[in-house]
Amino acid sequence: MSGADGASGDGVSGADGAPAISLSLWRDRRFTRFWAGNSVSQFGDRITELALPLIAVGALNASANQVAWLTALIWTPNLLAILLGAWVDQQPRKRSLMILADLLRAGVLLSLPAAYALGAVTLAHLYAVAVLAGAAGVLFNTSYPPFFVRLVPRASYVDANSKLSTSRSASYVVGPAIGGALVQALTAPVAIVVDALTFLASAVLIGRIPDDEPPPATRDKDAPSLARRAGEGLRFVVRHPVLRASLGCAATVNFFTFVAGSGLLVLFASRSLGLSAGTIGLALGVGATGALLGAVCAPAISRRLGVGRSIVAGAVLFPAPIAIAAAADGPVWLRAGALAAAEFLSGFGVMLFDINLNSLQASVIPDGMRSRVAGAYSTINYGIRPLGAVAGGLLATLVGLRPTLLVAAVGGALSVLWLLPSPIPGIRSLAPDTAASAVGEMEGESRPMAG
Repeated sequence: MSGADGASGDGVSGADGAPAISLSLWRDRRFTRFWAGNSVSQFGDRITELALPLIAVGALNASANQVAWLTALIWTPNLLAILLGAWVDQQPRKRSLMILADLLRAGVLLSLPAAYALGAVTLAHLYAVAVLAGAAGVLFNTSYPPFFVRLVPRASYVDANSKLSTSRSASYVVGPAIGGALVQALTAPVAIVVDALTFLASAVLIGRIPDDEPPPATRDKDAPSLARRAGEGLRFVVRHPVLRASLGCAATVNFFTFVAGSGLLVLFASRSLGLSAGTIGLALGVGATGALLGAVCAPAISRRLGVGRSIVAGAVLFPAPIAIAAAADGPVWLRAGALAAAEFLSGFGVMLFDINLNSLQASVIPDGMRSRVAGAYSTINYGIRPLGAVAGGLLATLVGLRPTLLVAAVGGALSVLWLLPSPIPGIRSLAPDTAASAVGEMEGESRPMAG
């Protein structure tokens, strides 16, 4: 979630007021430093995602329910993102907040191997790490949108998001293998040290980016309260035709994809499809390359189809392939192939959806609202995920795994209904006149009804 900021927000000028020229981002040291920091921390995250549950299971003999709570607690701080975003919007130094978030995550993670060495690690400690690391992640994510638009010219939004998403996708392809090797060679607690070091590297690289943020403004005694500012962010999202439709679509697709959930999908592949753990891992690994390819191809597809139509296509292609896995049958190679195909197409679709939608959002949010909007958006969009997971578990218990996956595929694909009546399908590029025209036409059509 981000929007145009500073002088670069008009799409024709840079932060210094000079015309914005779309140059290769690889030649921009400011962007490459941020990209490198983000990429290294993404690979570190894949290590912790594997190591944290292994500490709970191996060192503390945690139950499945306790491990599930560990995962849920990481997402819990997002429920307060609406308030944190309102607070972040009032802070002048967003880059400093991002550095602080990285340092907090590094410190929190380093407490685990230290406690393990002393024989003092507990389940409560793991839960605390999950919550604090999640909260630091929310701080980073709500500080990121204003920083992004000062770092990247509007003409390069899609390209920048593609590069960032490519490295993230690559981390999902090779990260688990690297994490598994490190956990096996070093043990899970020591492997977490590697993730902590990646956050320190990210903090150093972001700290080396020249700071062109405006000086702190004089604090207004009559400034709105935190709750009021948070409400303003939520109202802005609800009233804006692009943001309202995109949030409805994203929240719906997130709910249904979490109904399927990676856990239920793996369970289905094991019990219903009869695939071995090695075959499942291979199928998911092959499927993960779809996200990598999608991240690389998203800019070209966006130029050909248009930003809006790419978002619409991604909204369907992301959840619908779950039905391929649900319908799998026949010999082992065909069942495994169906699982890999479902993961491949879904990964391609989510990149097409995310990269273009993040770039569009970056172009429509006004100055001073970015972190508030990001917080409000995250509270709903991420807050719906645990509900989807719970609903998926209940549905699978009532009707079985295969029907649950089909419900997830159909329900997720229907999220596109939020987009079709909105201005989004008609937006071809991020040029200010194109996006503004599409939004203006939609607002004009709806004005008589509102009256």
